[in-house]
Amino acid sequence: MWITTYPMMLSARPGYFLLLLSFLLLADADSPPKFTRTPEDQTGVQGGVASFVCQATGDPPPNIVWNKKGKKVQNQRFEVIDYEDGSGSVLRIQPLRTPRDEAVYECHVSNPAGEITALCRLNVLREDQLPSGFPTIDMGPQLKVVERSRTATMLCAASGNPDPEITWFKDFLPVNTTNNNGRIKQLRSESFGKCFNL
Repeated sequence: MWITTYPMMLSARPGYFLLLLSFLLLADADSPPKFTRTPEDQTGVQGGVASFVCQATGDPPPNIVWNKKGKKVQNQRFEVIDYEDGSGSVLRIQPLRTPRDEAVYECHVSNPAGEITALCRLNVLREDQLPSGFPTIDMGPQLKVVERSRTATMLCAASGNPDPEITWFKDFLPVNTTNNNGRIKQLRSESFGKCFNL
């Protein structure tokens, strides 16, 4: 079609045509998936919840599938939540059961240009197995109703040794506290742990 539209360019400047054609072919080439975030190993408590996060890029956008022992996860307690923009997926397990949930889980990412896999391990402990210093939530966020355009502050306090890291989720997806036009801020308080302002 391109040759038909510009026949003189083919005969008068063949070198230019070949260069432009190769550029068009390269521009249309698929790019294999690449991880932007891989799931991390976790240790949970029986009856609790575990959330594994996996994000990747590629062209076309890759498909993400979660596997357990080589098979796609299928269980009422296992929920897969995909990012709206297709950039990632969360595997959420609740309530945790021991020993049946203890396994290596796979985040398998694929598109026509290739496929990659990231592994993560889940360990589940009973209450009587928790080691000294295991993190606990001392105060969880409360349901709030605020007027539109007003500021909402949510508090979460946790203790442990070493100091635990607190991660916020909204609708089971991780909250981006750095790239949100300044609407969401995460603050740390020595008294309350981490505060979350909306």
